[in-house]
Amino acid sequence: MTSRTLSSLDRALVEIERALETVFVATPAAAQPSPAGAAQDGELDAAARRHAAGLMRVNHVGEVCAQALYFGQAAVARDEALRTQMLAAAAEETDHLAWCGERLEELDSRPSLLNPLWYAGAYAIGAFAGLVGDRLSLGFVVETERQVEAHLGEHLETLPPGDERSRAIVRRMKDDEAAHAERALAAGARRLPDPVPALMRFASKVMKTVAYRL
Repeated sequence: MTSRTLSSLDRALVEIERALETVFVATPAAAQPSPAGAAQDGELDAAARRHAAGLMRVNHVGEVCAQALYFGQAAVARDEALRTQMLAAAAEETDHLAWCGERLEELDSRPSLLNPLWYAGAYAIGAFAGLVGDRLSLGFVVETERQVEAHLGEHLETLPPGDERSRAIVRRMKDDEAAHAERALAAGARRLPDPVPALMRFASKVMKTVAYRL
């Protein structure tokens, strides 16, 4: 069976479909069951539930951005193997997106109202990084995943003590993000210039502050 070569219009339609699914489907179908599994929460009062929901909304936004970054990088990747790696990582992030969306529903909350904006910005950054070069694009993956891993570690410390279900999800996500960074390093990632990681941390801080509330 021969595979059909996609036209520019075909590729554009694929990217639009991916964007719509990521932004507007809060709990996509996950390939793996939620790490929350049979974990049981302790007693959570209204304030604890609001705080947990805010943190999980931030994590949901992070997964929206991760999808956008990977799709943007894959769209312009010069190397087919790298494109395949980016799309495989995006598939794993889909599981994270689903788990966070499910947990938000359990906490009687919702995803960020600004998800279309977060997606568009992250996609543009991913495409720009990919156009600069494949090795630098991989370096961007490494730095992104390292920063995400760090903020997930902070969430493990700041989630309400009784929120065992959120904690199980965040713990698994943290492990997966570390694995993504290691794969990017093994594929030949190039270290980003010094100002870039600092700018990424600043942008991430703004996103986390806003997404916690909106």
